[in-house]
Amino acid sequence: METKIAQTPEELQQVMAIREEVFVREQQVPPELEKDAEDDSAIHFLALVNGQAVGAARLVVHGDEGKVGRMSVLSPFRGRGIGSALLRKVEAAAREQGLVRLRLHAQDHALKFYQRLGYQVTGEAFLEAGIVHFPVEKLLQGRD
Repeated sequence: METKIAQTPEELQQVMAIREEVFVREQQVPPELEKDAEDDSAIHFLALVNGQAVGAARLVVHGDEGKVGRMSVLSPFRGRGIGSALLRKVEAAAREQGLVRLRLHAQDHALKFYQRLGYQVTGEAFLEAGIVHFPVEKLLQGRD
């Protein structure tokens, strides 16, 4: 398995295809909500297994904080540590940029995944695109 920053047009297309499969097709998120203006300034990440694109994420930088979003792994590849590896890659890139905190909106079913990786709930549950989410964050400096 490999995790990397998506840089080429082909890699960015693979990122968007994974997101469309997971969010639009599987979770029924309206396409106009799945892709947004932050995509243009975000750092996009890709997870590959034997050269096949199977996971994606993005990082949007706001000052010394980052917002992780669009974490997605194709259904047949879940439960293999791909999401964890992808998030560790995002965190490493955030540290390289000197970010001190990462925030994200964790879907209810994925909350324990993020908590196992050191993210803490910072507020009440809310609906986003018809799905229950929790605001979570992780301090990066001096922590793994």
